[in-house]
Amino acid sequence: MSCSSCKPQVGPEEEGKEEFPGPTTNACKLCTPLGACLAYKGIAGTIPFLHGSQGCATYIRRYLISHFREPMDIAASNFAEHSAVFGGREVLHTGIENVSRQYKPELIGIATTCLSETIGENMPQLLHEYKNRTDVSHDAALVHVSTPSFKGTHVDGYHKAVRSIVESLAEAGPENVAGPVALMPGFVSAEDLRHLRELFAAYELPLTMVPDYSETMDGGSWAAYERIPVGGTTVEAVKALGSARAAIECGHILATTSKTAGAHLADKFSVPLHRIGLPIGLRETDRLCEVMGSIASRETPAAVEAARGRLIDAMVDGHKYVFNQRAVVYGDEDMVIGLTSFLCEIGVTPVLCASGGRSRHFAAELRKLVPELPESTIIREGADFSTIGTEAEALNPDLLIGNSKGYSLARRLKIPLIRCGFPIHDRMGGHRILHVGYRGALALYDTIVNAILERKQDTSSIGYAYL
Repeated sequence: MSCSSCKPQVGPEEEGKEEFPGPTTNACKLCTPLGACLAYKGIAGTIPFLHGSQGCATYIRRYLISHFREPMDIAASNFAEHSAVFGGREVLHTGIENVSRQYKPELIGIATTCLSETIGENMPQLLHEYKNRTDVSHDAALVHVSTPSFKGTHVDGYHKAVRSIVESLAEAGPENVAGPVALMPGFVSAEDLRHLRELFAAYELPLTMVPDYSETMDGGSWAAYERIPVGGTTVEAVKALGSARAAIECGHILATTSKTAGAHLADKFSVPLHRIGLPIGLRETDRLCEVMGSIASRETPAAVEAARGRLIDAMVDGHKYVFNQRAVVYGDEDMVIGLTSFLCEIGVTPVLCASGGRSRHFAAELRKLVPELPESTIIREGADFSTIGTEAEALNPDLLIGNSKGYSLARRLKIPLIRCGFPIHDRMGGHRILHVGYRGALALYDTIVNAILERKQDTSSIGYAYL
């Protein structure tokens, strides 16, 4: 059974709180270690390693390869019946040694799965024992994160891995030396990561992005297979984050917990921390630019101001097409918040906002951050596509906005699906969709307007050639 079948559970620390329904039909989320594997791919010279069954690695590889259209190596300790009963110490140690010999990585990113978590593997102890073996033949760094899929989503696994990477590697630097800005961009596309680098370059801010899989998961063609693709944030750059001049974390839901990479840098190294949302749309991108401008002590660069002006001009040009259109938005919590904020800016009415995440902060944060959201808008946390589909049919939406797992619903409702986020398996270039910044908002705006126009043409008895 793959991790996608595991059911979320409520832990002891959450007793007494409102519980979510247990079983789901086509969950609006993916497994926790998947997110950890993607985060590890953003660190140079790293191989992701799952402590669990081979099936978990196969499932995660399938999802990531189908979205990014790139080969993806994920090692596994390969649990069998013996390991499940007596523990996976030997297969873990053997697996790490084999991966070290074959890949020669700089870092091995280890994530647990449902099986190893269920039997209660003591990972710190097992890794301590491995490091103290006399026959260890490599010096690769080992970073471990606990990612059981019965608790959390792929986004939770992603953020937990980023925290573990920074917590394990960041070191104090020389005093009175301001290093680069540390940016934790959130679970976004490879194109988003590239554009964020461009924005920081426009403000002349040196940047260390954790993670950065813009090349490792979207590189050029190879003459020969590369087991560990070139690219990613170097281990040395992560180590230097103890002297970062500032840290920026993207994600309003992420900000509801103190257990983040940015919080670690702030608490341990007194790095100033700025928490913002995913910079999707006008308002959230303005906030990112304000933060960059304050850190750089400079005004908005002319190129960035020009991009903002083009977005506003397009919003004026297309307002008559999008105004009062009704949309269902679903996906990762922070992605849905960013998209909902943008939709309200352009005049589209979100009638249902749904996520498979279970942070218990989604509805409150959405209402607070998008005050113009109508009171009638339905907000669903811990949702699956069965629930989303049932409610969407009664709401008569004009648009569906989210990942490609909603295609069957869009087909049934005979409305356009605007593909955003992760995963996108039924189109090329899902990992190159630009969501962030003024340019990302403009690209999304054009896509939404054109989908509305196309539907109007296709359903018209006349077939307008001019709209």
